[in-house]
Amino acid sequence: MSGDEHLAAIFDAAGHGSFPPFDAAIEVIPRVTGAVGAVVAFSGHHVVAADLQPEWVAARCPPDDLSAPMSPAFLDVLGKKLNAQPGAHDLLLCGLGRPGEPQLDLQPVWETDHPRIRRSLRYRPDTRAHRTHDGAGLLILGRGLAGRREAAFEVMPEARGRGLGRALAAAALCMTDAGQPLFMQVAVGNVASLRAVLAAGLVPIGAEVLLA
Repeated sequence: MSGDEHLAAIFDAAGHGSFPPFDAAIEVIPRVTGAVGAVVAFSGHHVVAADLQPEWVAARCPPDDLSAPMSPAFLDVLGKKLNAQPGAHDLLLCGLGRPGEPQLDLQPVWETDHPRIRRSLRYRPDTRAHRTHDGAGLLILGRGLAGRREAAFEVMPEARGRGLGRALAAAALCMTDAGQPLFMQVAVGNVASLRAVLAAGLVPIGAEVLLA
């Protein structure tokens, strides 16, 4: 099984409520689509996706420290080893696609000069962008780490605090095949986005750091 297949199976199971065991294990799998390296944290279980020997990882993550793979010290040495820059610590949330139409009037966006769209095009194959009719909200869907379905959204400052973020996240679920997992990442500390995503019905399943 390739790294993509292995991690995709973990994501799919977690999205349906079946999580890796709380066994303090660190799985080391080959690099996957979407990042030079990635550390994905579940409760009591970590996955390091990078072209490394398991012994190299084990030597730098004490077995009695459950937080070691996500620690600044390990991420720094991992980044130097891979010649890559660790990204933000993100909370990983998931919801299942819903039947029905989005409750927002969303129009396809074909331009590629928007910073969030440019970033998505670098990391997400099959990127599709949509904007609300008034331009206040942007929704992006694509394929992310290990080919999982991902969505991201942005709300213009003048439109914040009115529930548009929640509506965009909910629309993303309606634009996903019914019963299929959809993932969103929220940076630790971005409480406004976290509230919106939770209100739309997605739930936290883990955390991750990607190295690009």
